[in-house]
Amino acid sequence: MTIALRRLGQSDLMVTPVGLGCWQFSQGRGFNKYWPALPEEEIEAVVAASLDGGINWFDTAEAYGGGESERQLSRVLQKAGRRPGEVIVATKWMPVLRRAGSIGETISERIECLAPYPIDLHQIHNPASLSSVEKQARAMAALVKAKKIRYVGVSNFGAKRMRETHRILAEEGIPLVSNQVHYSLMHRKIEKSGVLDAAKELGVAIIAYSPLEQGVLTGRFHDDPGQVKALQGIRKWRGFYRSKALDRSRELIDALRQVAERHGATPAQAALAWLFTFHGNTVVVIPGASKRSQAESNAAAMGLTLSPADLACLDEISQPFAGD
Repeated sequence: MTIALRRLGQSDLMVTPVGLGCWQFSQGRGFNKYWPALPEEEIEAVVAASLDGGINWFDTAEAYGGGESERQLSRVLQKAGRRPGEVIVATKWMPVLRRAGSIGETISERIECLAPYPIDLHQIHNPASLSSVEKQARAMAALVKAKKIRYVGVSNFGAKRMRETHRILAEEGIPLVSNQVHYSLMHRKIEKSGVLDAAKELGVAIIAYSPLEQGVLTGRFHDDPGQVKALQGIRKWRGFYRSKALDRSRELIDALRQVAERHGATPAQAALAWLFTFHGNTVVVIPGASKRSQAESNAAAMGLTLSPADLACLDEISQPFAGD
């Protein structure tokens, strides 16, 4: 399968439409132990399957286990024989209860955790810093100029904040490459909030996290609601796993199954393909995976070409989620 790469925003980073989100590599640390610890061999299998499937980029963060996800990613990429420059790595600075000065103060740790792989994209994880957007953007620009990172992105930024970051970075001669946001067929809020329109206008890539709503769009919880009880930690209490929410999304799951069946694919693959196709090259996706089979499925979605009729069908039937 030949995979067409796409330029990530206004950068020279050429990425596959699907990357791998690596929050689940945090080994049970941070975020109230949202993900259970994975055996190291399982992490290796997930990354190997992603690479074998053609995926060429990986997204992690400081907050994912206090750097543990970054360290695991580096370890496994090295074990897989990938040299620096052969894969693209994105990470994030955690701004909560911190000022912009922390961006420069913590970059050495980010570099150390990911070594020998360079930081291709460094992102501000959310808008919760104690410092202004301007100070954060200029601190990020300083890292680019010092050649400690290649490009700057943001995450969970609204349209206004994204535009401001873009403007300030432009004054430094640096592009705002991306905005990583929650986006799926069951969560289409960015289409109404102005984020997606602003991204298209500015040439900023949208990196969609939770594109499968943490497994809901696979249909497995609709087939067997009892699987919710098997989830660990606080994850099981997320609203989209509740019976009423599963009932609400059942019509969408049925439509995904029908579309997928026509292509010999799965509902999850159809859901991913809709996201990275419907808006041209603006949207790329970073589903996670905690099993080899999930990683294989994610990568295989890049071989799925949905017809205009398929795209329109899924667009129409997911409209009830446009405000979610």
